[in-house]
Amino acid sequence: MAQMLLKTPLHDRHVALGARMVPFAGWEMPVFYEGVISEHRAVRADCGVFDVSHMGEFEVEGPRATSFLQETLSNDVDKIGPGEAQYTLLTNERGGIIDDLIVYRLSPERYLVVANASNAQIVSDLLAERLSGFKAVLDDRSLATGLVAIQGPRSVDITRPLTDVDLDALRYYAIAEGHVAGIPALVARTGYTGEDGFEVFVDTARAVELWDSFMSAGKAHGLAPIGLGARDTLRLEAGMPLYGNELDRTHNPFEAGLGRVVKLDKPDDFVGRGALEKIAREGVARKLVGMALRGRGIARHGYPIHVGDRLTGEVTSGTQSPSLGEPIAMGYVATGDAEAGTMIDVEIRGQRVPAEVVALPFYRRAR
Repeated sequence: MAQMLLKTPLHDRHVALGARMVPFAGWEMPVFYEGVISEHRAVRADCGVFDVSHMGEFEVEGPRATSFLQETLSNDVDKIGPGEAQYTLLTNERGGIIDDLIVYRLSPERYLVVANASNAQIVSDLLAERLSGFKAVLDDRSLATGLVAIQGPRSVDITRPLTDVDLDALRYYAIAEGHVAGIPALVARTGYTGEDGFEVFVDTARAVELWDSFMSAGKAHGLAPIGLGARDTLRLEAGMPLYGNELDRTHNPFEAGLGRVVKLDKPDDFVGRGALEKIAREGVARKLVGMALRGRGIARHGYPIHVGDRLTGEVTSGTQSPSLGEPIAMGYVATGDAEAGTMIDVEIRGQRVPAEVVALPFYRRAR
C-alpha cells in the first residue's frame, strides 16, 4: 500500500498557485510554479518565498541541555550564545553523517534544533535515545511548526515593514523572537540559497497567514513563490551540500569538506569522536569537489568520474547553472585528483565529457 503523503499547512496555497506537486521525503511539496529557471532568477535578482514546513524542529530545554548537545553533536555548542545559531552534524560511531543540522540557542538553557525532512524521525528518535541520563527535555515540534523562508536581495525590504525584530541588528546565523505580520515568530537570518534572507518559524495554525502577508507585501518587490527545483539549483550554485546526495552515513565530515564543524578539541566526548580523531590523523582517500563541465551535457547524481583510464569517483549533484550559464556539479573524487584546476572526465550516458575541478562555491552574492 502506498504511503500517505503528509501535507504542509500551505498545501492549498501551492495548489491554488498552480504548483506542480511531487512526493518529497514523505511530504507532498511544490517542485515549481512558473518554472525552475524563472524562480531561480527571481531569488538571485529580487526575492523568493519558500515553504519549508516539512523540516524537522526539536526544542531541547533544561539545566543540562548544553551538555546533552555537546555530547551528541560534532560542533561546540558552548561557543554560541543566546540569539546565535550554529551549523553542526549528527554522526554515528564510525564518523558517518546521520544528518546535518542547525542549532539555534534561544536562551541559556533552551535550544531549537532543525533537521532535514528526510531525517526528521531518525533525528527525533536518536535525540530521545541519547537524552537518557541528562536533565533536559526534548519536544518534537515538527508538526506544530510552520516554516517560511524569504530569500533574495529584496528580502529585507519586504520583511522590515512586517516585523518588530531589528533586522539591522540580526546578523547572519542569528535568531530573534518577535512578530511578523502580527504573528508570534522566531526570525532567523539563515537560508539555503546563497542569498541574504530569513527563515520564519510560527505555529502551524498561523502559517497561511504568514505566507499571505509575505505574498502581499512582496508584490512591489518582485517576490515569487519558489519550489524545490529552484531551491536545489540555488543551493548547488552556493556549494551547499544536500543530505542524500553529498552527505550520508557512508561519508565523513572530512571527506565532505566539513571538518570545520568537527571540534575535536572540545572536552565533551560526542558520538563518533574516536573515529573522527583517527580520520583527522590519517587523512581521507576521497574529497568532495566542485566541477565545471567543459563540454556538453549535464552531470547527474551517480555518474562516474574518470581521470584517464582510472575511475576516481562519482557525481553527487549536477545542473545547468542559471546564474553562470554553464553546467556545474559536485562529486567525490580521489584526494589526489581534488586540487582546483585538475582536469577530469564525467561519464554522461556512455560518453566522457571533460570537466575541471573548481573551488566552491560556484556563486557568491555581492555583499
